[in-house]
Amino acid sequence: MSWDVEAVRPVSVAGAPKGAQGAGMTGYQNDLIGDHPSILALRTLIERVARSPAQNVLIYGPTGTGKGMVARMLHRLSARASKQFVDINCAAIPSSLLESELFGHEKGAFTGAVDRKVGLVEAANHGTIFLDEIREMEPMLQTKLLSLLDTHEFRRVGAVKTTSVDVRFIAATNKVLLSEVVAGNFREDLYFRLQVVAINIPALAERGDDVLKLSDYFISRFNARYKRAIKGLSPETAEIFLQYQWPGNVRELENLIERIFILEDDDIVEPHHLPDRILRTVRGGSGAGPASARADLSMGFRAATEAYQRKLIEQALGTSKNNLKDAAALLKISRHALRHQMLKLGMIDA
Repeated sequence: MSWDVEAVRPVSVAGAPKGAQGAGMTGYQNDLIGDHPSILALRTLIERVARSPAQNVLIYGPTGTGKGMVARMLHRLSARASKQFVDINCAAIPSSLLESELFGHEKGAFTGAVDRKVGLVEAANHGTIFLDEIREMEPMLQTKLLSLLDTHEFRRVGAVKTTSVDVRFIAATNKVLLSEVVAGNFREDLYFRLQVVAINIPALAERGDDVLKLSDYFISRFNARYKRAIKGLSPETAEIFLQYQWPGNVRELENLIERIFILEDDDIVEPHHLPDRILRTVRGGSGAGPASARADLSMGFRAATEAYQRKLIEQALGTSKNNLKDAAALLKISRHALRHQMLKLGMIDA
């Protein structure tokens, strides 16, 4: 299953890092690796929201930016830190099970309900519930969640009496939720109820030199794990890292560094250690449109065409916040065709 009820323990947070632990406020602040203005502002906002009595928080951010880590940081810095933090991935639990998991059920409420079950909402009383990928919650459950947020009460499946709880709800999505409301995919009243406070996590490509600081962090961490002594990035690799758009964000960077530790023996990360899809993306040119194509004529027709296609796809993904369906619509092709083209260009793995 993809949810957990965890005991209180040191935790890593936004934008970096599992394993970066610290004591007190200073430790948590240091877990946010980087000094880009957007990260400095994010640190301040997290601290302020965590210590406020606001019970509903909505976190936005592309996939791989660390929404779950920010949620845990909000819990750790709050007055609820000694209570439970419950992590629920709304997309990973079948809708037929999610209601029972959230609210619990009475004995005999349905076939197979041989005992009373306490739900995760009740288990998190006085603590925090993190609802990841909230957009994927079914409409019926959206209605029940709205009622819970309004009244702080719920009924177990099959129960007559209500149960009262005091829980902070943190929801997260990688989609533009207001657009989902307009499209009829998400309740408008639930959207406004959740978004008492909104926290936006920037994409890695928007954080400038932070990608190099994060690379140094991951190299240090994997040096300890794999008992290696990799010194860092070569200047050429650092330049590639700064130019690459990182569609998978911090998670993609972390996975790439670990892949290098597993497959390569050198003590400096060189360009030839990187996947072809990254090299082709960066060396395909940084411009857009006909000017970019003219600059790449020396590559030959096929290579220049692929580089231009790759750039268009990157721009569409950036505009759509890495939502394939929306990116395909911008490119006026089907989602299947977009995925096929990305596979063909080596932008994603099969």
